[in-house]
Amino acid sequence: MGEYFWPLLMLCGLILGIFSGYPVAFILAGTGVLFAVMADVPMLFLSMGVQRIYSGTLTNWLLVAIPLFVFMGLMLERSGIAERLMRSLAALFRGLPGGYAFAVAIIGVIMAASTGIIGASVVLMGMMAMPAMREAKYDMRLASGLIASSGTLGILLPPSIMLIILGDQMRLSVGDLFMGAIYPGLLLAGLYFFYLLVVAIFTPHRMPPPEKRETVALGKAVWGLVRDLLAPMLLILSVLGTIITGLATPTESAAIGAAGAMLLALVSGRLNLETLRASLYDTCKTTAMIVFVMIGASIFSVVFRRLGGDDMIIDFFDIHESNPYFVLFIVMALIFVLGFFLDWVEITLVVVPIVAPVIAALDFGLPGDQVMIWFAIALAVNLQTSFLTPPFGYALFYLRGVAPELPISTIYKGVTPFVLIQIIALLMVIFFPAIVLHLPMSMR
Repeated sequence: MGEYFWPLLMLCGLILGIFSGYPVAFILAGTGVLFAVMADVPMLFLSMGVQRIYSGTLTNWLLVAIPLFVFMGLMLERSGIAERLMRSLAALFRGLPGGYAFAVAIIGVIMAASTGIIGASVVLMGMMAMPAMREAKYDMRLASGLIASSGTLGILLPPSIMLIILGDQMRLSVGDLFMGAIYPGLLLAGLYFFYLLVVAIFTPHRMPPPEKRETVALGKAVWGLVRDLLAPMLLILSVLGTIITGLATPTESAAIGAAGAMLLALVSGRLNLETLRASLYDTCKTTAMIVFVMIGASIFSVVFRRLGGDDMIIDFFDIHESNPYFVLFIVMALIFVLGFFLDWVEITLVVVPIVAPVIAALDFGLPGDQVMIWFAIALAVNLQTSFLTPPFGYALFYLRGVAPELPISTIYKGVTPFVLIQIIALLMVIFFPAIVLHLPMSMR
């Protein structure tokens, strides 16, 4: 292992730096430069990192879609459409056991496909649904787990920022990834619904109908739902439809979505200077965070590969003799564990460039491009759990922020069944690749 002394030491330094609490972007860049000096890498070689940053990040046309999709989600969240849709769904399901729970699950899917902003989804549903569920005497573990998990669907269902970054890192078509993620995302949502149905049938006391029921005519409730559902569905179709049909690139579709979200906010009477300023400010913060991590990851990966990191990873997995599914299991287990401590952006930008060539060299009985699309979507399903796994699951802290009266242990227990459901969905995606590949291959 002496030949791999520097890359091993570099990984150890990265892990220590991350757990120090210092910003990850600076840890990545600083570790790369520090070990380049320590290993006597020519400083001229680091110019490759600068070139990669410029050509791969700063002038990458595909990455322009990131701020546009972020802005679309923030503007749509501030337009009040999701809030009205939540009320309409609650009115329709109010008299049924688990009515609020099914309403939360449905709004989670719709918001995922129209906004993709995890924090906004969890906070909005937590503020609106949690008081109603508490008043209806719901099991707070079930309520908190459902709200947190439903809010994370936006990281998987298109338009997903994660899929854009995965497409860039793995040199895959974002359109193919968007189409490949639709069935797994709906599968995961379907498993949520199935779990809620089982709970409603066998333990209805955990999600009872409210004691005080407001009488609402069925026709009026259905009309209100159709009316409030029309706007987000048109936005979803305009964004995803133009990508799937090839009428626009993901970046152009993101621009259409951003303009459509502003139009909906205008029609809703919520578009003003303050709303625009707040949306732009939050968009800049999110985009800057992602871009800085990408710059740091570029410097780290250039030096890591120069020091023999790629060969070390290949030798570790021993791809010529190992069972391909065993190697895939090890990779997925590693990423699942990292999700307890790292954000999906950091895992995507640091780990994926290292393990993707390993997976690409294995024989799963599929063409090369299909293997990588399948692996990317399986990876996205896996990474979604990082928002729910303690101690650093972001969705857990978003929910804790809007429901401070809930003990953190209640939220941890509440998300456990949903994490298990996501593992089941991941296994189904792995063992049945057609779930991912059917739609993108049929559209070619």
